[in-house]
Amino acid sequence: MDVRKFIEIMSIAEKLKNNTRHSWTSSGRHESVAEHSWRLSLMAYFIKDEFPNADISKVILMCICHDLGEAITGDIPTFYKTESDEIVENREVQKLISNLPEPYKQELSMLFLEMQEQKTLESRIFKALDKMEALIQHNEADISTWLPLEYDLNLTYGEEEVKFSTYMKELKEAINEDTVSKINCSKESVS
Repeated sequence: MDVRKFIEIMSIAEKLKNNTRHSWTSSGRHESVAEHSWRLSLMAYFIKDEFPNADISKVILMCICHDLGEAITGDIPTFYKTESDEIVENREVQKLISNLPEPYKQELSMLFLEMQEQKTLESRIFKALDKMEALIQHNEADISTWLPLEYDLNLTYGEEEVKFSTYMKELKEAINEDTVSKINCSKESVS
């Protein structure tokens, strides 16, 4: 890849370090989009033994690239994101990809299509982990950062996405246990 094109792409990607998500870290600051993608990628690596038939390298690439559009649009929490927001984000991703040289243009176009269609094992693993990472992060953050709607949402978010796998369902159950424990502890500290 031409070095100037490479630097241009890295400059766009750098925005993901600055663009924050709705989620808070355990240290009390907003999480960046890049931090979410990094840990999501690490999660994919550490579950490879649970999915021996999956191309985990592809899952990791999905985890790394899935929020590239947010370098331009910023993050919109799932409970506020509209269909119009999705269209804008997808358009920005397509613009970004269309400016890439081959083979990256073709590879990433196919990767984003696969993530969107949710027909492959790899895309389902990615999508389930994406939801679970957000829930784990919420459980790690101080409960004072939660919006009232998140008390219920943390227990239901991602339910559909984990149904394809016994392991993912177990992960969701464990996260739900942590959520319930966090909510109960917060109620006890108020009493």
